[in-house]
Amino acid sequence: MQRLPGLDLLRAIAIVWVMLFHSYIVGGLGPFWAPLQLNGWMGVDLFFALSGYLIGSQWLSPLSRGEPARFGQFYLRRAFRIMPAYLVVLALYFAVPGFREASGIQPLWQFLTYTVNLLIDYEHNQAFSHVWSLCVEEHFYLLFPLLAWVLMRRPSALKFGLVCASMVLLGMLARDQAWRHMQNFVEDVYYPTYNRLDGLLFGVMLATIQAFRPALWQRLQRSANTICLPAGLILLALSLWLFCERTAWLPSVFGYPLLSLGMATLVLSGTAAHSWLGRLRIPGAGWLASISYSLYLSHKAAFHIVATLLGPRLGWQGLPLFVLYGVVTLSGAAVLYYGVERPFLRLRERLSVRRRRQVAAEVDAQRPAQPAT
Repeated sequence: MQRLPGLDLLRAIAIVWVMLFHSYIVGGLGPFWAPLQLNGWMGVDLFFALSGYLIGSQWLSPLSRGEPARFGQFYLRRAFRIMPAYLVVLALYFAVPGFREASGIQPLWQFLTYTVNLLIDYEHNQAFSHVWSLCVEEHFYLLFPLLAWVLMRRPSALKFGLVCASMVLLGMLARDQAWRHMQNFVEDVYYPTYNRLDGLLFGVMLATIQAFRPALWQRLQRSANTICLPAGLILLALSLWLFCERTAWLPSVFGYPLLSLGMATLVLSGTAAHSWLGRLRIPGAGWLASISYSLYLSHKAAFHIVATLLGPRLGWQGLPLFVLYGVVTLSGAAVLYYGVERPFLRLRERLSVRRRRQVAAEVDAQRPAQPAT
């Protein structure tokens, strides 16, 4: 899929926002950053909406053209995208205890099976706990293609709408019950996959409109500046207000669909090349978007290393401290991206080109020979 500058900008905003949130592990970056830091967890929901749209588009666009579902190709591409950098960082967490931002960590098998978010003892094992959102995405990668394939066997807009509405309502019910019986908000409400599908779902809804209702998609894109962007910002503002008490019942049950709808609306605005998001060029945003996955994996450990080695000697706060952490964290993520992630992405593309050539050759071989004239 072609890279869209508007989506790259949103991805860059999301990762910086998440990094600001996780600066709590080093005591925060000073009062200036406190408002952004406090709500930085919302960057994950922006990532979910982006992933739902992008992965949904990759899977649904071929199906809308009548092409067969290629499960093996999809899962192989996801494996090349996710696993190399993840396994390298995971190895560091378990081989080098000083790399960890916290002393306790869940068993290795839970990280390898992407079940950390369902089994975590957050009170005692917070190291690499941010992998919970990767677990949610991995569960989505596993189940979404199967569900979409089943629905496509007898496609129906009504059926799709009922499935989406049911998933939103079931998520609300699940969070309601989890909140009423919770012992730990993070473990019971915030981390489990079944409670956090709203962002991915709204992103998939965008991809579905784009693939199967192109006329409606074009109308939505034409309103990117006049309706979508203002609506997304208003929904985000309402979400910020609602989540003032983040662990209360009302935001726990109703806040995540509201926030996800706002993030998906911003994503919709970002897909339009003529929109303000699509035309806005911020130096470095595209590069940040490219290394965002490596940043996501490594930034908490980088924060911890800087705080351990330099923090007590500096006494810095505010912008200087933010710049210091930023430079070190970006440098570490760049090493991971250029040394591990990018080579495997290039290998994936070479294998994809080879596979496409093989498929083309097989199709040509199956065509009946033309009679001689």
